[in-house]
Formats: sequence, C-alpha cells, structure tokens
Amino acid sequence: MDEPAIGAPVMIDGLRFVPMIGSGEISRGIAAVAGALVERYRDRNPLMICVLNGAAIFHADLIRLMPIALEVDYVRVSSYDGGLSSSGTIIFTASASTQLTGRNVIVVEDIVDTGRTVDWLRGYFMERGAASVEVASLLYKREAHMMGNPPEYAAFEIPNRFVVGFGLDYRQQGRNLPAVYLLDDILPAEG
Repeated sequence: MDEPAIGAPVMIDGLRFVPMIGSGEISRGIAAVAGALVERYRDRNPLMICVLNGAAIFHADLIRLMPIALEVDYVRVSSYDGGLSSSGTIIFTASASTQLTGRNVIVVEDIVDTGRTVDWLRGYFMERGAASVEVASLLYKREAHMMGNPPEYAAFEIPNRFVVGFGLDYRQQGRNLPAVYLLDDILPAEG
C-alpha cells in the first residue's frame, strides 16, 4: 500500500515551507532509533534528557517505543533566538533536576546542525558526573556540523537548510505540524 502524500506547502509568518519528511517516514525513523537505544541500554536504566522545546514531540514518541527501564528529565537551551540560523550563543535557562552522577545520559534533540549545543551539553553533563553522554536526534545536518562529535543516533540526515515541523519552529510557529517542512527558497518574482 502506498503512503499518502505528505501534504501541501504551509505559510509561517510570510515564509513558504514545503513538505520534506512525512509522518509515516518519521515514525519509521524514530522506531529505528528506539530499537538501537533499547539494544544498547537494555540493562542500563538510561536518563533520557529532552532538550525543550523542540525535542518534546520526538522525545515523547521515542520513549514510548522503548520498553526498558529508563528515566526522563528536561532541560531548556537555545541557540536560534527565533531566527533562521544559529546565533552561536547558547542560552541555558533550565537544568536537569535528576542526579547525574554515574548515570548513562542520552540527550534527546530535535536537530543537530553546528554541534555547538550538543557539544556544550555533553561537557555540562560530564562535568556533573555522568558516566556517559550520547545524543539521539531526529535530524542531523552533517554539512553544517562544525564541532564535537556527531549524534550517535539520528533518525534522518538532512541538507543544511532551515526546517520546521514535528517540534521544530520558526518564530515559535510550526511545531505542531505532523511532518518536517523545508523552507522554500523559490520566491515569487516581484512585479
């Protein structure tokens, strides 16, 4: 049976976004990441730390597919400031409340592009006594990656382009889209 089309373009704050990854494909990608995590962490009670706000949907879907002992926590960091590209400055406004000493931490991110945020989080959690820190990301932009290690688990590798949907936003809009949408660089000619 063919998967239905992933939808029409959407407009967000005057910008046009076109479908890139449909909800069925996203579900399969998340299942693959969950399977790899279950295999590695079956008897290790990992701490799954969700990076808010963007990773909330991915995190929820991911942990529901992991029938192993695990704990969850949340942090809030940002490097986008509402724009189309990373600002390069990491803003950390809420830290994990779970004891990290000796824990196997899995940072759950919506997207890894430059690597600054996850590199910073890896160091932060290791300084606080984590036994290990790995990263599970819905999306990974290999072309944009500049520092640190790439995510150990990524559902999709995408080009270095701006995307929204499935938790990712543009000016706090579009997080609720059930698919991933790509900024359409083709602008109408001005008349």
